[in-house]
Amino acid sequence: MAGTETHDTLPLPRFEMPVKLLLVVAPYYRDIADNLVAGARAVLEEAGAAHELIEVPGALEIPPAIALAERLSNYDGYVALGCVIRGETTHYETVCNDSSRGLMLLGLQGAAIGNGILTVENRAQAEVRADPNGQNKGGGAAVAALHLVALARRWGGERRGVGFRPEESYRIASEEPGRA
Repeated sequence: MAGTETHDTLPLPRFEMPVKLLLVVAPYYRDIADNLVAGARAVLEEAGAAHELIEVPGALEIPPAIALAERLSNYDGYVALGCVIRGETTHYETVCNDSSRGLMLLGLQGAAIGNGILTVENRAQAEVRADPNGQNKGGGAAVAALHLVALARRWGGERRGVGFRPEESYRIASEEPGRA
């Protein structure tokens, strides 16, 4: 059973330079969203990371909001928070799959994103997973984003050229060295 499993967690990364994350939350289920945000904020405060919060109408709007922020702002990473509870139609699958796929595509393009969008069968499952003193999936998403920011900073240092180093001065093609 999943309830009896033990899980290993990585320690929070440490940063020499300040870190700023954007929390993007869909408050469709306000109480669940508020718990996810509380869990994420607690982790970010523990790590010393600054953050801002924006709200979007639903889980499908989270990836586009992050894409806009990635393109137009200066955040180091993102925490996606929301909840999708299975209903009576196939809309659940669409929202779960498309929001997850959108976040994954952004991540593969280099955005540091922690995915805290709950996809559950019922409200009781959501409440357990969102509880900041329980499973704390909001905090887990913040931890994931922080680790991806740390990796980006680790690997994002000075880029080296491939194959050759350009000369300090440039010659025009018609000029020959040593001729006036």
